[in-house]
Formats: sequence, structure tokens, C-alpha cells
Amino acid sequence: MNWVGLWTLTAREVGRFFSVYRQTVIPGLTSSILYILIFGFTLEKRISTIDGIPYTLFIIPGLIMMNTLTNASSNSASSMLQMKLLGQLPDLLQAPLSSFEISLAYIIGGMVRGTVNGILILLVGVGLSGMPVVDPVATIGFIMLVSWAFSSIGLLLGQLAETWDQLATMQNFFLTPLSFLGGIFYSIKMLPEWAQEASFFNPIYYMINGLRYTILGVADSEPNTSLIVAIFMTIGFTVAAILLMESGKKIKQ
Repeated sequence: MNWVGLWTLTAREVGRFFSVYRQTVIPGLTSSILYILIFGFTLEKRISTIDGIPYTLFIIPGLIMMNTLTNASSNSASSMLQMKLLGQLPDLLQAPLSSFEISLAYIIGGMVRGTVNGILILLVGVGLSGMPVVDPVATIGFIMLVSWAFSSIGLLLGQLAETWDQLATMQNFFLTPLSFLGGIFYSIKMLPEWAQEASFFNPIYYMINGLRYTILGVADSEPNTSLIVAIFMTIGFTVAAILLMESGKKIKQ
């Protein structure tokens, strides 16, 4: 392992999003606050509780997860694609870093961004609504796990995309719909039976409910199932991103 090179590239990836926090942190906080104020406190007059949990508290874990996975995937995807389009990637590939080390640095950078955004929105939720957190350690651990998984997905998307339009299409037609259909604003028990069965094939459904369980102690899915799905996604997409980096397809042109 080239620890110096790995640390340098990782520090660059982490510093990149911290240096433009107005674009990478503030928008997610602002949108989450608006969701809580508009959807939470307004709809709570119509939907008082779900599974015994006030509606405003029920939606906050979903908002945390949506922002976590969006930021984690966006960081590694945009960084990789930017280097491809600016012609900087060949220089990086010539550095004394293996494909594993390069992939690891990008994934860690996205994981840190996803985790930071998730924890900040968690604190906002606690501050605005007095939301209790049943298991803070498990909550932070699950946020980090999902951040790693979706940072790996972002790295894959960044390697596969050739233009910003392609990347936006992949994100808008994959991550965004699955996030909103994963049960952020509702319990799947409120859906028709066919829609409930369809939700079981949505991996983000398990991410949202896993986090909801660690925070509120309630979930539509089994907690162990959510954890297993998150672990499999993390391992699977991490290996896929590293193998694609090793193969050089879409990046060594």
C-alpha cells in the first residue's frame, strides 16, 4: 500500500467538497429544513401518527438517508467525471497508486461527504422537532455504511459516464425515483398490496427503514434484513468499482 499517496488523494477528495460547502452542504440542509417544515408540520395535521410515531418525526430518517446517499454518490461521481473531462485522469493513473488505492480514495471522499451531511441533518431534525435517537452509535454506523455503498455507486457512474448529461440522467432516473419510492414520506403499509411487494425490490427502501429503526425503533422491514442488504451493496459495488478501475474501460482512452 502506498499510504502517503492514498492519504494525499483522500485528503484532496475530502478537502474538495469542504472548500465548496455552499454547494455541497448548505443546499442539503436547506432542503431538509423545508421538507420538515412544509411536509412534516403541515401534513401532520392530516396524518397524525404512523406506527405510533408523529408524522414529522417519521419522515426525518428518510430525509437523512436521501441526503446521505445523494451526497455520497454525487461526490465520487462528479470528481471522477470532472477529471476525465479535464484530461487530468491520465496523470493520476501514472502516479504510483494502484487501482485499489485510487478507488479507495474516491470512495472514502464520498463516504465522508455523505456521513457529514447525514449527521448534520440528524442534528437539524433533533433541534427542530426534538426527535429522540434510540441508538446513536448504530445510527452513525449505518449512515457511514450506506455512504460507503453509494459512494461506490457514484464512482461506478463517474467511470461509465462520458458527459455531465449522461451522469445526470443516471442519477435522475435511478437514485431520485428509488429514493422517493423508498418510503421517505409514508409507510408501505399505506400502499396497495402490489405496491408493497414492488417496494421489496427497491434497495433504498431497506436503507431508509434501517436508519428509521436505529433512530425511532420502528421500521417496515426487518432490521437485520436492512443491515444485510446494506452490507451486500457495500461489498458488491466496492468490488465492482475497483474492478472497473483496474480494467481501464471508460477511463483509459
